Amino acid sequence: MKEVIKTGEDKMQKCVNALEKEFSTIRAGRANPAVLDKITVDYYGVPTQINAMAAVSVAEARILVIQPWDASSLKSIEKAIMGSDIGITPTNDGKTIRIVFPQLTEERRKELSKQIKKYGEDAKVAVRNCRRDVMDKLKTMKKNSEITEDDVKDGEKKVQTITDKYCEMIDKVCADKEKEIMTV
Repeated sequence: MKEVIKTGEDKMQKCVNALEKEFSTIRAGRANPAVLDKITVDYYGVPTQINAMAAVSVAEARILVIQPWDASSLKSIEKAIMGSDIGITPTNDGKTIRIVFPQLTEERRKELSKQIKKYGEDAKVAVRNCRRDVMDKLKTMKKNSEITEDDVKDGEKKVQTITDKYCEMIDKVCADKEKEIMTV
């Protein structure tokens, strides 16, 4: 029974980690190399992440500098950034690519805030699905006479406590990201 609950808790932790990773790709008006994580470049026929083929650094608060190790890949990196959904046009000086992050408008901040809430709700649904899976496994174990009715009740209480803990974590992660977005 403990392994089943532990497995469920591990899955819930993965849901929170996935949410944090998703939030790292949302640009908040500051230069953040993580916004490039979803972008892949066709590098000699192989889809490659930008940070695997170039040095990505934050030059100033709102400027990201990309220095490819292979100068011939500069154009393909620039093309991949242009085709991505980050909505920023890069500037190419022949050796490096600079991405200047504009200040977010009030409208864009509110839009991002809604997106954050949606991601948070999706993460909570994933955590609740983990809870349901654990509860089903406990009931199956009861049906197979592996555990008693009292064990099922105790297990359900523990799983609910763990679920509540992870839902609170998700709320905190969402609130922190929303605060970051709304700060001018």
